[in-house]
Amino acid sequence: MLMASPSLMAQQAAAKARTVLVMGDSLSAAYGLSAPQGWVALTAQRVQQQKPGWRVVNASISGETTAGGASRVAAELKRHAPDVIVIELGANDGLRGLPLAQSRANLDKMITTAQGAGARVLLIGMQIPPNFGRDYTQGFQAMFKTLAQTHKTAFLPFLLEPIASDRANFQDDNLHPVAAAQPKLRDHVWTQLGPLLK
Repeated sequence: MLMASPSLMAQQAAAKARTVLVMGDSLSAAYGLSAPQGWVALTAQRVQQQKPGWRVVNASISGETTAGGASRVAAELKRHAPDVIVIELGANDGLRGLPLAQSRANLDKMITTAQGAGARVLLIGMQIPPNFGRDYTQGFQAMFKTLAQTHKTAFLPFLLEPIASDRANFQDDNLHPVAAAQPKLRDHVWTQLGPLLK
């Protein structure tokens, strides 16, 4: 009887594994850290331990906007055929003051494309400093909630909620979390992601 090689067996296991695809910006791409320190990599470790049969693919890109995500989503869905997609985009739109209607349309496209491909969606929201005025800041925050309600997705209102109030949790740029804060982000995201991994 022929035995499959260990590498072939690993490939077959990976092929059968159900997939979580993360599409985010620098907050998910472990900016300023080594990749294994980021919350996505820490989530992948937890998935390996607690949710056998699942794997995590991180397709996040530092500097990514919702427009970039919308242009990439179909190809990423085709490449990875995820069962669950985590969308963590919008911060770079907000920091640049891009039109909210444009950001909303891009996220809407990502969600509808993912759902059309049969993937469950976890939308992660963001908050921004009030640089562009109250209307923009509040509209930006509300945009995520409205999209989640419209499309009935899983929803985490604010990625940085557990760490935002303490400056020590951030790198010198005051935007990107330090390594020590990443486990808190993993745990925060897991409250919504864990129940999707059925």
